[in-house]
Formats: sequence, structure tokens, C-alpha cells
Amino acid sequence: MDRLYFDNAATTAIDPLVVDAMLPFLQNRFGNPSSIYSYGRETRLAIENARKTVAKILNAHPAEIFFTSGGTESSNTAITGSVRDLECKHIITSPIEHHATLHTVEYLDHRDEAKVSYVNILPDGHIDMDHLAELLASSSEKTLVTLMHANNEIGNITDIYAVGQLCVKHNAIFHSDTVQTVGHFQFDLRNTPVHFITGSAHKFHGPKGAGLLYINENVHIKPYIHGGGQERNMRAGTENVYGIVGFTKALELATEHFETEKAFIKDLKFYMMEQLRQKLDDVSFNGDAAGNSNYTVLNVSFPKSEKSEMLLMNLDMAGICASGGSACTSGAMQGSHVIRAFNNDPNRIPVRFSFSKYNTKEEVDVVIEKLKQLI
Repeated sequence: MDRLYFDNAATTAIDPLVVDAMLPFLQNRFGNPSSIYSYGRETRLAIENARKTVAKILNAHPAEIFFTSGGTESSNTAITGSVRDLECKHIITSPIEHHATLHTVEYLDHRDEAKVSYVNILPDGHIDMDHLAELLASSSEKTLVTLMHANNEIGNITDIYAVGQLCVKHNAIFHSDTVQTVGHFQFDLRNTPVHFITGSAHKFHGPKGAGLLYINENVHIKPYIHGGGQERNMRAGTENVYGIVGFTKALELATEHFETEKAFIKDLKFYMMEQLRQKLDDVSFNGDAAGNSNYTVLNVSFPKSEKSEMLLMNLDMAGICASGGSACTSGAMQGSHVIRAFNNDPNRIPVRFSFSKYNTKEEVDVVIEKLKQLI
């Protein structure tokens, strides 16, 4: 039985062209980038070329691009550095952030390194910008604002330009978890008022374990990981050369085909919404699904029943991969902290379907038929 994969917000299939770009560095181009002989120099060159390419795509300076193990490390580095090195004693975040952000700010709060405030979430899952402005205006200490660009569970998009403008006005540091949008949106970092953004290759058909941290050249933080001079003294440890090459190739491909792939995936999402409404009773969508939302994510709300409570397991048994929330917490059955934050209805079951360039309308039709049987 072929599996139907609709959990691309958790991870994506690696593009064969990305594998081709990585292979030489997994085979004969294996030198340590810190070594001075030719084997080392060719891998060092590959990393620095990757840095230039990524910077060009994001309209940043190469010196602002740092390669990490993924979004979690990048967010931890930015948030911890803001508190310890940029003297942010107040953090404003939201209750619907990824746990890489939430657990980091809770840790700093528990250690009395920073006080945390949570911005209100509107009934459609968006950030209450008026409340954010109030929190910033009433903050007496240097503040870090950490708000994600697109939510990984419901897809809602926050206007990071508007948030950045508020941060400029109040002299705050701004970190945005952009893991769901790097590789899916076009960035212009020179003209966006943000200090830190993050990225993860496996969200856009690259390898797992390869990430990005953008640090605006106007801020200076100390390393999070110590022990060597790699990444211009900012991240110790021998570089993940083939991961960095794969990250860059995946980002190049995503950028090159951006318009056509976005149109194709968005069409799939709206097709699924329409089919769900037509063919199933009492279906709704969590968040601002048809509005300011990531074209790759659809969070569907089903009525709770004995059948629907087992929905994810039954879909899995039918060979369909979807999720109830973030992949990082799917083993824990406490439900979604994101849905709970703005729509805590115990009589509804949320299921996230997330799409990629490899999905088809025929696959959506199969999923709809299966859902009709299961509900």
C-alpha cells in the first residue's frame, strides 16, 4: 500500500537534486573545513559559497548568515543571546509559539534571567497587535519580542514587518521563528526590521539536521556552543558540510520554482477545503485558513465522536500521514497548546494536513473518501 503523505509541516521528502548536490561531500570530498590542505580548502570553499548563496536569496549580508543544526538550536541561540548578551530582561512572546521558543523563555523565566509576558491571541488565531503595542509601551526594561512568522499548526501568518516596526519604535530586539516560511516565502532581510530569523532545511525538501540563524549585523551575541572557531567564532564544532550544501541547494530550488510551486500547493489546499465542506458534515477550519495563512498548512476541525477520537490512528492504518499538531509533541496526548490558546472546544478534534509539491489532487480525493468512511 502506498502511503499518502500530508504532514509536510513536520518534515518533507528530500529532493533528489539535493541528494545529488550532497553526495560528493558524503563520498570523496570529505576533508575537515578547518584543515589547511586542499581536502580541507575545498570543503571550506563549499561552506562559504553556500553562505553567499543563502545571503543573496534572503537579501542579507554573508556575515549575517550562520549555519546550525536546525530551527531549535537557532531559536535557542537567539533568545538566550538576547537575554544574556543584549540585556533583554523582558520577553514578549505568544502562547502559540513552537516549543523551541516557549520552553526556552520558560527556562529563562524560571531562572529569573528574564520576565515573560504573553500577547493575546484573537479568536481567528492571529496575534493581537494592539495588545503587543500595549505590552511594549508599558515595558520599563529592554525587551525581546519573539513571535513566529507562520504558525506550524494552524498556518496563520504574522506580519513580521509590522511587528518589527513596533520593535523599532520601542527599541526592542525582535526574533522571529521563520522555520515554516524560509523556503516557502521570499525574504528581503535588508528591508525587514528583524534581528534574528531561523530556518530548517528539512521543511523545504532539504536534509534534516541543517539549519540557519540570521543575526543582523547591528547586534552582537556570544556563542551558544563553545569549543572552536567555526562559523566565525560563533558556533563551535566541525561543520555539517553536506548538510549545509543540501540546505543551500534546497533553498535555491525552492526560490527558483517559488511562483509555480506556491500556486500549485495553494490550489491543493483550497481544493481540499472545498471538498471537505462539500462531502462532510460539520467541518470547520482552525485559524485563518482562507485568509492570512501559510499556503502549505490546513488545520481541520472535526466534531468529536467515538470514531473521530481515533481518527489519526485510523488514518495511519489507512496509510495516510497527518497530524494532530506539532510533530515534536505528537507522542504526548495532551492535545495542541496552539488550538487550546484560542479555541478550546472539547467537542472538536483538530487534524493538520500540510502539503508539498509532491502531493496531488488525486491524493486529496483518496483522503476525503477515507475521512467519509471514518467519520
